[in-house]
Amino acid sequence: MADIMILGPDASWSTHPEDIQEQLNVLRGLGLEFDVQVWTDPAPLDGYRLILPLVTWGYHLIPDQWQAALDRWEGLPFANPLSVLRWNTDKAYLMDVQAKGVAVVPTRMTDALTPADLDAACVAFGTESLVIKPPVSAGSEGTHLLRNGAAAPASALGQRMMIQPEMPAISSEGEYSLFYFDGVFSHAILKSCASGEFRVQPQFGGQSRTVEAEPAMRALAEAALAAAPGAITYARVDMVRDGDAFRLMELELIEPFLFLHAAPDGGRAFVAAVQRASAG
Repeated sequence: MADIMILGPDASWSTHPEDIQEQLNVLRGLGLEFDVQVWTDPAPLDGYRLILPLVTWGYHLIPDQWQAALDRWEGLPFANPLSVLRWNTDKAYLMDVQAKGVAVVPTRMTDALTPADLDAACVAFGTESLVIKPPVSAGSEGTHLLRNGAAAPASALGQRMMIQPEMPAISSEGEYSLFYFDGVFSHAILKSCASGEFRVQPQFGGQSRTVEAEPAMRALAEAALAAAPGAITYARVDMVRDGDAFRLMELELIEPFLFLHAAPDGGRAFVAAVQRASAG
């Protein structure tokens, strides 16, 4: 039995299974010793010095089971505390971050989306182009771009949704991700859309490349991390350019893909942060 447990996806998540093994192989190659367990497995996790939900991909597909698991894990030593995981599960946390003075993509929340909500958002944001997405989601699942006042799909109406203005820089430039381990900056990537797309994920044709993080990016990322309700062992901070500044899109504190191949040290800072956390 290793000292560290990494929690992985259950059978409900089948997309890109090779990425999971690739990520685990990278960590083993860096000398990290760990066991792996499906996160929906009710087997006790007592005895592990540290638990990472690093590949619990797809938890948003079965949110009730995820919330039950968080309750079951209460008191266990997670790399990012359970209070952080609970907070980060629902993208309404953006409202908390914004209230602490961090620049986020303008966001309105609705418990049951209606056409009137979209009309009001267009007025509030001063645009006819909106993005709607579920607050508990991943990989742009359930995300829709509504340009020129287009109606929302029937599947979104009546659902709890976030409403944001389209950020033009996503399509023209891309989305930046900055990675921090134990609060220290590691590396940055730029994820760009395929032609005609507004989503940057690989399944939609998105590409990524390593970039230098501008001082303003790092300032935003560090302000956003400071707004989280607990110490952070690992984090991905997603942002978009807005004129001469940047706005936070998401804080990924549960199961972000870490792009360790893009880190100058190949991921050694991440492994060192995990080992420090496991040592107490």
